[in-house]
Amino acid sequence: MKILAIDCSTQACSVALLNESVDNGADILERHELAARSHTQRILPMIDELLASAQCSLSQLDAIAFGRGPGSFTGLRIGLGVVQGLAFGADRPILGVSSLAALAQTALHELSQQSSFVHGPVEQILSTIDARMDEIYWGVFDVKGDRVDGGASEQLTSAKQLVLPETSLSRRVVAVGTGLSYLSDIACRDQLLVHDAQLLPRARSVAELARFEFDSQKHYKAEQALPNYLRNEVAWSKHA
Repeated sequence: MKILAIDCSTQACSVALLNESVDNGADILERHELAARSHTQRILPMIDELLASAQCSLSQLDAIAFGRGPGSFTGLRIGLGVVQGLAFGADRPILGVSSLAALAQTALHELSQQSSFVHGPVEQILSTIDARMDEIYWGVFDVKGDRVDGGASEQLTSAKQLVLPETSLSRRVVAVGTGLSYLSDIACRDQLLVHDAQLLPRARSVAELARFEFDSQKHYKAEQALPNYLRNEVAWSKHA
């Protein structure tokens, strides 16, 4: 199985190629850099470089995955446009992965390399992304072995409105992401084990989660791909 993954949902520009075989397991190549205002200029060259280094063509891919948001409006539009263009041209299916879930998966990978951070298992991860305007995109994800459960609901609220679900009250919750710049305003901050307030989602995590989506037949055609802005939905519901 070969999955190309990209994430432009934050100031990071990230691409990865997952190559999984029965004999050698899963191998992931990645290119990741901060490019706050350069996604348009960087994303396609990074993809070309990655595929060339892996000696892989678009026609050899099984699917193309992307971080569908929430996150930067501009970044999400750029990422979706690139993925749809590649998928149309190569006639490949698309997999959309929550950017908050990808951030939680990124955190889980880091924590697995830093076992001294917490003395005990990580049971849940609170992913946060700064949504500007004093608001936070956030979601709580269960840890299941070497991956996170991507089924958690995603929220857009002020820091003061961030409330952990009841299932988190007796569990070890690690908080990550740029939304923690509002940590002093988060009412439940005493329940959190803060790991990295600068952590951003990575394409390798999008690829890892997309693999399970592909196995569950959750891929779709390029024209069906949509970003998840969250803020648009909130604005619409208030207007209604």
